[in-house]
Amino acid sequence: MAKAVRRGDSSRRRATKDDRLPLGKANFMIIGVGLAVILIGYLALANGPIEGFLPLVLAPILLVLGYCVIIPLGILFKKSYIKKDASSQTQPTA
Repeated sequence: MAKAVRRGDSSRRRATKDDRLPLGKANFMIIGVGLAVILIGYLALANGPIEGFLPLVLAPILLVLGYCVIIPLGILFKKSYIKKDASSQTQPTA
């Protein structure tokens, strides 16, 4: 017969810094721009004559740019935080 496992307060997992969402505000802004470019691409695809400039040239460029460049850039972008101490900011005078 299996033993019952009791879980107390010690087994609860506490949220740490690593448990946070890895994407920041800048990432979501870039992804939002990518979604806007994709939406404009679909609107350009739907409007205009069938043999026109918008559906044949501009829409595919916008869609590829949004899906293949901007959205992955928004996911992979990582803002580096460089902390400079006060001693490295001041230049010694000679």
